[in-house]
Amino acid sequence: MLARMEAEQARRRSTARLSAFQPYPKQVEFYAAGQWAKERMLSAGNQQGKTTAGGAEVAYHLTGRYPSWWPGRTYEQATRAWAAGVTNESTRDTVQRMLLGPPAQAELRGTGMIPKDAIVDVTPARGTPDLVDTIVVRHGGGGDVQAQQSALLLKSYERGREKWQGDTLDFVWLDEEPPEDIYTEAMARLIASGGLSFLTFTPLKGMSTIAARFFLLDPESPEASYRKLIQMTDADAPHITPERLAEMLAIIPAHEREARIKGVPVMGSGRVFPVPEASISWDGAYIDPSWARIGALDFGWDHPTAAVELLWDREADIVYVNRAYRQREATPATHSVALLAWGDRLPWAWPHDGLAHDKGSGETLAGLYRHAGLKLLPLHAQFSDGGNGVEAGLMEMLTRMQTGRLRVRADLADWWEEFRLYHRDQGRVVKLRDDLMSATRYGLMMLRCAEVVSDVSAAPAPRRRSGGSWMG
Repeated sequence: MLARMEAEQARRRSTARLSAFQPYPKQVEFYAAGQWAKERMLSAGNQQGKTTAGGAEVAYHLTGRYPSWWPGRTYEQATRAWAAGVTNESTRDTVQRMLLGPPAQAELRGTGMIPKDAIVDVTPARGTPDLVDTIVVRHGGGGDVQAQQSALLLKSYERGREKWQGDTLDFVWLDEEPPEDIYTEAMARLIASGGLSFLTFTPLKGMSTIAARFFLLDPESPEASYRKLIQMTDADAPHITPERLAEMLAIIPAHEREARIKGVPVMGSGRVFPVPEASISWDGAYIDPSWARIGALDFGWDHPTAAVELLWDREADIVYVNRAYRQREATPATHSVALLAWGDRLPWAWPHDGLAHDKGSGETLAGLYRHAGLKLLPLHAQFSDGGNGVEAGLMEMLTRMQTGRLRVRADLADWWEEFRLYHRDQGRVVKLRDDLMSATRYGLMMLRCAEVVSDVSAAPAPRRRSGGSWMG
């Protein structure tokens, strides 16, 4: 009797995967963006829950059984949708398995995200063993035979663009990165309905057209009103234990580790700073009052104005990036108010374009910051020999990283975002989202001007500001 009861309980648990699903915060953030973003991408490393997140959202939209915590878009009527992977086989083994259960075991159908009592019919596909073509799902309560019926068709990228034409859909789930022409066709299927597309993949193809669509999105562009990137790393997936992470790192090629662990596009030799994050990360727990300090600015308007504070342990010749600030379309007076909180005696490095005259006042940009109270250095950022070449500055940064002499607070989210995406195209540095990288470079160029400043306290944990910036 006890054995039968335990078996029955196990069976019920296996067919209630959707109701038992407890998402991580990053997955909830991904769902919430569906309220307004017609295009979403969840970029995550291997085994961090991206396919689970996609499969759960598909099941919610097909069944209409949204949990009380659901923050995203809802459908009150039955839906029509597509879900796809790279090949027929990968679609079967990932997408189909996530939604229905093990492909080759019909008796286990209903152990995926779509509840067993919601499955009305399953149509097999031709040509690939155990692959499903269409899943018909009851939209509404479990036993209501009068309920509307949703339909999900399984696709694959290998079938080609022609197989992605001619239908109007409510949503499309793309698990793994699609070719550009496939993505364009998928989006076309959603125009009439105002539907959703969501992608879940690890960006192993580098800064491809699809990846750049999200990773290099200008937050002030019109596209930012309907497109959203959510990044998950190993730190956002509690089931990735330190032991499991160590096992993964042992088998992942070095050039793929940032993608497979952090969900960052593979840059390969194209990365400006091809060093592991862990090798330069710093917890910020200890700051010696004898360390010298210097601030560094990168001026901007349409692109953000950025600033960093560097701490320099002269004895060990180690530089620590202790604070970061990034804000667009604000005046020098506004930026200065925020940066004076770091200390009014802090010396500031600044770039050559600070000598340009402001169109309104006729004063130089550097002069405006001086009048606002910042202690800008007399000369713009340059090496001791007078040079200010970008490549020389980048080499200084890279050399320090590789030798353990440049460390960065782990909680400076904007700095790390730029670091992960900073790359070259055909040898040339891509000048996008590089504001904090530039500020750091200017600070290192003028490190000889750093001072021991007693009126600057240790940086608190960063807090979010309006416009997406972070400051200490």
